[in-house]
Amino acid sequence: MKKKKRARIQDVAELAGVSNMTVSRVVNGGVKVSDEKRKAVLSAMKSLYYQPNSAARRLAGSKSYILGLLFQDEDISYISKFLLRASKSCRNFGHHLIPDGINSNNEESISVVKNLIETTQTDGVILLAPISNNTKIIELLQQLQVPFVRISPDDKSDISPYIAIDEFMAGYTMTKYLIDLGHSKIGHIQGHPNQVASDLRQQGFLKAMSESSLDVPSEYIVQGYYTYKSGLNAAQDLLALENKPTAIFAANDEMAAATVSVANGLGIKIPKQLSVAGIDDAQLAITISPHLTTIRQPIEEIAELAVQILASNKPVTGDSKELKHSHIFDIELIKRESTIRPE
Repeated sequence: MKKKKRARIQDVAELAGVSNMTVSRVVNGGVKVSDEKRKAVLSAMKSLYYQPNSAARRLAGSKSYILGLLFQDEDISYISKFLLRASKSCRNFGHHLIPDGINSNNEESISVVKNLIETTQTDGVILLAPISNNTKIIELLQQLQVPFVRISPDDKSDISPYIAIDEFMAGYTMTKYLIDLGHSKIGHIQGHPNQVASDLRQQGFLKAMSESSLDVPSEYIVQGYYTYKSGLNAAQDLLALENKPTAIFAANDEMAAATVSVANGLGIKIPKQLSVAGIDDAQLAITISPHLTTIRQPIEEIAELAVQILASNKPVTGDSKELKHSHIFDIELIKRESTIRPE
């Protein structure tokens, strides 16, 4: 069967009875087109299944004032906080934000990203971890000349601007705080293994324990996936141990909150019998009771900076190095009621 040829701008112009320039103006959002001609062009585009070339539009200098946000449904509280601030920041810059959740299937993910770009002609895309490490998506964005900002990527090269925190220091700081309170038996719920940040947080935990000459039994480290459900399973394993830890440090607030829930269900009093801590300082941290001790990473500031970079008129592709740099935000230890000195 002969493959059908893709419609060209000339085909649209001929069917609509207008010039190529008029079609180009409609495609690029030009205002110097009558309503009648615009309707004719749009009708012809629909009839011919015409899809404008996104790279060509970008080279022509057109803007859609739309930014995309790609994420995976792992840490819901983090994503929610990021999304709210990014949306607000977009409005301040006169842009719209279109969030899109994708899964770990590369083929489906590529299809989602292509559809986002083709249908919205987005001016740029924010990639949350672990999407910020997806080489297939990054290669597609580069091919289509779509600017992007990576959040907490594993690869710290200058292929695009990226924003992160010192993940190692986050793990180290929280563990050192628990040790200074007097805890020596500290369990750790790991983050998702598909993110280097998880490993860095664990390395920080282990470094602090090692510096204080404290042993970490293998059963004190349990795999989590940055989800509430995985936190429930991990906490159940830790709190089923005969020699229970007196403190549990989870790699994010979502899993720390799950730990609080499991402890309550078992009649273990927090913080009197068990101290619990997390990372993020998401809204969840002050929603649960007792309020959660955590490491604050400035999610809102990170979201705002990501939008600012993409919404600016400065180029982030090609030979320009103007915005190809890193932004490493400081962390902050937030002490709340979920951690105290062990009795």
